[in-house]
Order: sequence, then C-alpha cells, then structure tokens
Amino acid sequence: MTSIILAGGKSSRLGRSKALQSIGGKSLIQWVVDCLTILSTEIIIATAHGEAIPCSSAVRIKTVADIYPGKGPLGGIYSGLMASSSSRAIVVGCDTPFLSVSLLEYMTQLSSTLDVVVPRIKKKVEPLCAVYSKNCLAPIQELLEQDERQIIKLFSMVKVKYVEEAEMNSFDPEHLSFFNINSQADLNKARKLAAERGWLPKDN
Repeated sequence: MTSIILAGGKSSRLGRSKALQSIGGKSLIQWVVDCLTILSTEIIIATAHGEAIPCSSAVRIKTVADIYPGKGPLGGIYSGLMASSSSRAIVVGCDTPFLSVSLLEYMTQLSSTLDVVVPRIKKKVEPLCAVYSKNCLAPIQELLEQDERQIIKLFSMVKVKYVEEAEMNSFDPEHLSFFNINSQADLNKARKLAAERGWLPKDN
C-alpha cells in the first residue's frame, strides 16, 4: 500500500508552513509519516513545487510536484496517484497528526473492489482521510481540465464506499483522524490534547 500526504497548501490561515509546525518537538508531517509507515511500502509527499519536506521513515519517501499546479487537494491526489507504485493509496493531509492506524487499515481492507473508500459523518465527507485507486486518475484529470477542484465531484464518477459514523466509531470514536491544523488555536488545541493523552512528555 502506498500512502500519499498532501502538503501543497498555502497555509494562509496559519501564516507559515503547517507541515513543519511541531507538537512535542516533532513536526506535524512527521506525526503523519510515523502513522503511515505502519501501513505503507512507500510514502509520497505531494507538494506545490516538488520541494522535499524534512521527515524520516523506515519506508521509502518520495516527493512529487503538482502536475496541475494550483488545483488544490484534487490536484495533489492526482499527482500522488500518478507517482504511486501501488494500485491503491491512502490519502491524508500533512496537518492531521492524530490519524487512527486501525481506521485506515480497515478502509484499505474494504478497498479491493472499489475506487474510493471515504469516511462520512452525518452528511460531511472526509476526502482527505480516504483510500483512492488508480481508476480515479482519468476522472480526476477530466475534472481538473474543466477547472473543477471539488473532490466530492469525483465520487459520482467512480465506485465509492462510504464508511459511516457507526462503522468508524469502533476504530476512532472521537474522530480525531479528521482533526486538522488550520490556525494557531488548532495547533494549541492539538498540543494540549497530545499532552493530556500522554502521547508526548511535553511540548518543546
């Protein structure tokens, strides 16, 4: 299984690179990489300009540039899938430090006959914590060439399985996999949460 980390965003609300912000002295992207290493044979980091972001892993890390620059996460998914050596890939953002390995593993197990496996809480879909197959490449390209950037538009074009709230609760009851860092307040909350849960001794 390949994992794709989307790190091409402008971090406009935070004002600095989200991937490099730290919780307990470890960058956000390293938190994500450490989780994905358990599930992956390769990790692809999709960035706007193909610039490597400092992180380490026991599996191979490859950095790719957006093939369709400025097209948002959908463009990053396309670039990552194009570079993937696997037929399916986990796709997550670089700013989701509390991913549930068991939820991601469950979704990969469901994905063998599907094009997308994606969580859905009530009516809110979480497309940046999902599994995508290479069958999505052609429809994504079609969308991007129409300047359509909404990931949800893809789902009507491919075979999708929605993992509903009750189904995911046994793996991630607090839905922390979808907690992402957009602001300083989010970062402060993540640091506090990690300290309270004993996931780190203290924030540096």
